[in-house]
This record gives sequence, structure tokens and C-alpha cells, in this order.
Amino acid sequence: MAIEKGLYSAPLGMDEDITDMEEMEVPDLEIEIIDPEAVTLSDGGMEITIIPGNEMDFTEFGMNLAEVLDEGHLNSLSDDLMGQVQSDIDSRKDWADTFVKGLDVLGFKYEERTDPWEGACGVFSTVLAEAAIRFQAETMSETFPAAGPVKTKILGEETKEKEEASARVKADMNYELTERMIEYRPEHERMLYSLGLAGSAFKKVYFDPNLGRQAAVYISAEDVIVPYGASNIEAAERVTHIMRKTKNDLKKLQAGGFYRDVDLGEPEAFHTDIEEKKA
Repeated sequence: MAIEKGLYSAPLGMDEDITDMEEMEVPDLEIEIIDPEAVTLSDGGMEITIIPGNEMDFTEFGMNLAEVLDEGHLNSLSDDLMGQVQSDIDSRKDWADTFVKGLDVLGFKYEERTDPWEGACGVFSTVLAEAAIRFQAETMSETFPAAGPVKTKILGEETKEKEEASARVKADMNYELTERMIEYRPEHERMLYSLGLAGSAFKKVYFDPNLGRQAAVYISAEDVIVPYGASNIEAAERVTHIMRKTKNDLKKLQAGGFYRDVDLGEPEAFHTDIEEKKA
């Protein structure tokens, strides 16, 4: 296909005009502020006039937007979020009820029964608990060997420098997980037991400002709430983690700037059906 150059080339004399325009001085524009408040337009849009000196700086990474948003907006956002989380909790009610019933058949508790007759045996078989413990023990030996849980793999061509770097990373990570993060192994064991019992378990690795280091904690399946239709956490519209903190822990996080310094009142005890059954 032939393309005419004239269709895409600049008109004659344009180069000279561009040169002349570059040499011209562009006068500074003067902006007149008419109204310091936002004005709603007829098409549904909004015209906002920025007052010099009152601009908000949103460029800082990790900035807490709750510190600059209006209380009305914060209340509206929290109400919407709490409603969505409650709907997620209601959507998994059948799973929660099944989990509660499953905890009854672990064989850890003897019940005085009157059904189907008075004095009927109230002992459950311990097969389910034994299977969960066996799964935990075998998986623990595979995922947490004596040399440490971290293994390294060199990608591409293996050189002496890469091997030395790999050995340093392996040693440093294993030291971090086994010596500094003292909770890593027991939390890992708890996670594996719950995984075999409930089918799902989670581990959260994050920087704890109170400890001043990375922390790894086990999160039970009932404390992670996702929408019912989500196929995995990555694709979920939202993921809610139910965290249980003492009043002192919360105060320290507020003092450190992790949470807003607002009065939350006295904490109230709340336990789900699963928590009560586990207890």
C-alpha cells in the first residue's frame, strides 16, 4: 500500500513558524479566585477552586488519609465498609455452623447424653483429631527441617558469586526466622493443625511497630473474611482480618501513629460461635 508523504508531512513554512513560536515569550497567566468553596455544576460535575496556601499534600507515600478527610466522609466510608463485611460474614454462615459441629466430634470432650436414651455413651472417636495431628507432624518435618525452613535456588548460570550470595541469603533468613522471630515455629505448628482440621489457614508476615521487627502470626480461617464468590484472596474484592488486641496494645499503636488518636471507649468482650466452641 502506498502512502502519500503529503498526508503526514508538515505544511510548507511550518518549521519557520515553530522556530518563531519558540522564541516568543509566553506571558504568565493570572488566575482569579472567585469562590473558595466547591460549586456543583449542572452536569453533575464539581468545580473546585484551590486557595493558595491551603493545598493538601497527598504526595507522601503511605500517608494516612484519615487524618485529612472530613469526619462525615469517614463515617460514611466506615458504615459502608461495616455493612459489606457483615454481608460477607452472613454469606459464610453455613460453613461456620458446619465447623462448629465438626469441633464436637474431635473426641476431646465427654458429654452426658439422654439421646437416644438416658446414660447413652457420649464419647466421640478421636480418629479426626489423630489425623489432624499426624498431618501436622509430617508436614512440620517437611516445611521446617533442622537446617531451617529457608532454601535458596540460583536462577540462570551458576557462578561462584551467586553461590556465595545464595548461601548468605539462606543463612540470614534462617537466622531471622529461627532466632529473632521466636514466634515463627509455634505459629507455624498451630497453622498446620488448623489447616488439617478446617481446610484453610493463613499466616500473616508484617512489620510490628511494637516489636520493632518483622512478625509472623497464624490466622485462623474464621478470622479471615472474604466475599462468598471470591475464588482466591488475590481476586477478592476485599479481605478482612479480624484482629484481637488489648487496650494497651491499641494505645501504643495510636501513640506510634499507626492508628488515629481517637477515643474508642472501653473494650467490649465479643466471641463468635467458633471461639466459644474452641474454648
